[in-house]
Amino acid sequence: MSLEVCVLASGSSGNSIYVASDKTRILIDAGLSAKQVALRLGQIGVAPESINGICVSHEHGDHIAGIRVLQKRHGIPVYANAGTLSGIMRQPKSDEITAKVFQTGSSFEIGDIAIEPFSVPHDAYEPVGFRLQTGQTAVGIVTDLGMATALIREKLKGCHVIIVESNHDEDLLQEAPRPWPLKQRIRSRQGHLSNMGAAQLIAECATDALEHVFLSHLSSDCNTPDTALRTVASQLRLDGLGHIKLEISHASHISSVWKHRREVVPL
Repeated sequence: MSLEVCVLASGSSGNSIYVASDKTRILIDAGLSAKQVALRLGQIGVAPESINGICVSHEHGDHIAGIRVLQKRHGIPVYANAGTLSGIMRQPKSDEITAKVFQTGSSFEIGDIAIEPFSVPHDAYEPVGFRLQTGQTAVGIVTDLGMATALIREKLKGCHVIIVESNHDEDLLQEAPRPWPLKQRIRSRQGHLSNMGAAQLIAECATDALEHVFLSHLSSDCNTPDTALRTVASQLRLDGLGHIKLEISHASHISSVWKHRREVVPL
């Protein structure tokens, strides 16, 4: 049994994550154009028409930009909760999208992947993170959140790979030429997680299972890849977790493909 993960894009210009088992292929969000999603899937040898579903975390444009065309062109089912669907339907051409509605906090399945959506604090209608599991292998995804909660920590525990927001460096945000209200929104409990916030969350939910962490949704002017890696790695070393592999996910290109394989021993 195997599971693989690739971050197709991460950042304010678009977000999409590919998760696949032996039998099922899923996208978490599709915030790039349909053309870009297809192009990046092609780089890992995946045809867009083979995707079994797109699960939407929330209705912001950098998470849903490509879903209408992907569904129309390739017939891919879209899954969202009622709040997110309501937000999507307020946007242009949204009446062309059909979605299967899931309940936040209740697991559902697409093929052989069990998906558990859970609430996260962010300034959207009904934002969620996801825990995806097949067999004993689990992936945790929290790409937009203002703060870590006990629920988030619980859902990320036991995951083998985590995709977590590491949006900004506090000092760079303070110095950035951004309006004060925007800085306050980013710092708020409904905003975005800082590098140190990401490091603390990883440390709080890490178990022996955790192998790989993708740091996601880095701000283009309030963070740098080196700053994010240095901050998070330094904190994890202090917490005795320096063995966990860290990787930056980018807006401009796909990440590595993380694979977890468990050998089945014949009886």
